[in-house]
Formats: sequence, C-alpha cells, structure tokens
Amino acid sequence: MTTSDTTEARTAGRAGEAAGTEPGSPRPRPVPVPDETSAPYWAAAARHELVIARCARCRMFTHPPDLTCPHCGSTDPGFTFEPVSGRGVVRSWTVVHQSFLPGFEVPFVLVDVELAEQPELRLIGRLLDGPGAGPRLGDPVTVAFEDVAADVAVPAFRLAVAA
Repeated sequence: MTTSDTTEARTAGRAGEAAGTEPGSPRPRPVPVPDETSAPYWAAAARHELVIARCARCRMFTHPPDLTCPHCGSTDPGFTFEPVSGRGVVRSWTVVHQSFLPGFEVPFVLVDVELAEQPELRLIGRLLDGPGAGPRLGDPVTVAFEDVAADVAVPAFRLAVAA
C-alpha cells in the first residue's frame, strides 16, 4: 500500500464517508453480492421480477435455498427459480429507528410477508409506503423494487388495496 493509498483509506473512513463520494453526500446503500446459489434471484430482481427457488423433488418453494430442501429433506433438491406473483400479506413488521448500515434514511418499515403462492413462504423487505402508512397484520401487499445501484434492485413491498 502506498502513502497515497493509506491517506485515501483514512479519508474514506473519516466521518463514515465512502471512498469516491463527496464529503457530506449521502452514502450509497450496500448492494447484494450474489453467490452461485443466489445469482438467479438477484438477476431477476434487477429486471424487477420476483423469482423463488422451487425444489425439483417436492415442488415446494424455498427462500433462501440451501443445500437441502427444508420440506422434503432432499440433499439433491435441483432448485430452479420460478416467477411468483409478488402478492402476499403482512405477517409481522417493525419500524427501524436506527440504521447500522449506510444509505438507509430512518425511520423505515421492514415487513415480514407471507407470499400467496405457499403457506409459510416468507420474504422480508422494506415497506415503501413508509412508517406513516400504519401497516397491520394481514394487510395485503405487493412486491415493488428499489433500484440501489446500476443493474441492482432489491425486492420491497407496497400496501395493496384489498380485493
């Protein structure tokens, strides 16, 4: 590491500023780092599509996928990512008042959503309607996407009108 590299690293760490950003400007949000297993999920999210891993053995959805299927126990689940509706209901929620990661304006609401495709198929994301929306258990939601960087989007939710 050269002296200028050391100075740049020290400057980037000062006052929580990210390297390459102007002093006082908001820090960018962290972005997901896909691995071999999650890459199809994040590639679809970048296209504003919600896909979930489905076990080839028992046909149950799983999120996130692991080495074994939690439903049938298969150690060779042959997961494939399939589109889902993005509709669901709020199972739980919380208002976050202190963020431990850069790029999140507080307060914000995190919702635990049970997706319509399968009981107990759950996904956690920000509620884009904000804390003033006053979510309640059982409220219907639909997926939305937050573009957090070039070609990177993160699934989130919006309150839906009950049918």
